[in-house]
Amino acid sequence: MVIIPREKPVIENLNIYYLDIRKLFEHFQGEIGSGGIFFKSHSAEGAIFFDEDELLNGYFQEKDNILTGNAAIDHLIQAESDQNYSVSIYKISQEEVYFWSSLPSAEKIYQDLSTDFTDLEGLIKKMSSEKLTGYIDVSIGDGMEGGLIFISNGEIIGGSYSWGGEKTNSSQNNLEILIDKTKKTNGLFQVSRIPMKREKVAGESKEQVSGTKMDTLAMLEEFLGVFETVVSSRKDKGAGFSSILKKKFVEKAEEYAFLDPFAAEFEYSDQKIKYYGQADEKELADGVITSVKELAEELGILTEVKKFMASWVDKYGKKIEEIGIDF
Repeated sequence: MVIIPREKPVIENLNIYYLDIRKLFEHFQGEIGSGGIFFKSHSAEGAIFFDEDELLNGYFQEKDNILTGNAAIDHLIQAESDQNYSVSIYKISQEEVYFWSSLPSAEKIYQDLSTDFTDLEGLIKKMSSEKLTGYIDVSIGDGMEGGLIFISNGEIIGGSYSWGGEKTNSSQNNLEILIDKTKKTNGLFQVSRIPMKREKVAGESKEQVSGTKMDTLAMLEEFLGVFETVVSSRKDKGAGFSSILKKKFVEKAEEYAFLDPFAAEFEYSDQKIKYYGQADEKELADGVITSVKELAEELGILTEVKKFMASWVDKYGKKIEEIGIDF
């Protein structure tokens, strides 16, 4: 997905039919120095970032076809007029354009965090403590306003704001405005990390999850899958399953640290668990099962859930006894 600056573009909605892309770059390298040219059609999107001397990086996506680097740059420069791209040019400061050129490689680590679960100030502090290199994408209210907060190794290095521009407030002031707006109006946050390449240290090896812990995770995966099925079949569904489960995990995070969504240790989605933490088997099972029991009680479906879990208890009886948990 192409991330686009929130400020007003220098020029927008040019039709590629009338453009010579190479000459367009030459002109704006001289005119604005550094920035990005963004391409969008009904089925594809792309971006090329540049400074006054060279084209820095590119990104192109069309369905499952993704190109990056020189391959993306070449593809977009050679785009034919019948591909019907709309082209917009944004000025990006010399200090930030190199960061922008790294954004296509970013991977989303938190999706759709809302002000119901956290506040933006707390999220920023958490990402700073985690030494994040990446960005926080903030959408305010109906999405008409928003901002991007750029973080490098835990330090805020800049941002992009829908009300921003060369003659507006400083970056710090804009950040304060963004935080204030999320307090007054509901906000939605996406957090992405830019993978940092590093050399492997001699003798270093990636820690593997033990076989017994893998068994426990498989057991909990099935447990959550059964619970999700029960919750999703209710007539009065209310909020989505992912939303209510995440909210309960946030409540239990002080007791079970690995459930903290900002710790990026435990994730459940599409009936699969991803786990990167250090908690032992008992703490893992206690945290998940305690959370589900409390949530089932709050929803008034604990009896029903226990009924559906009967076969799960039979299947994993030995493991449940071995770990010493109760449901």
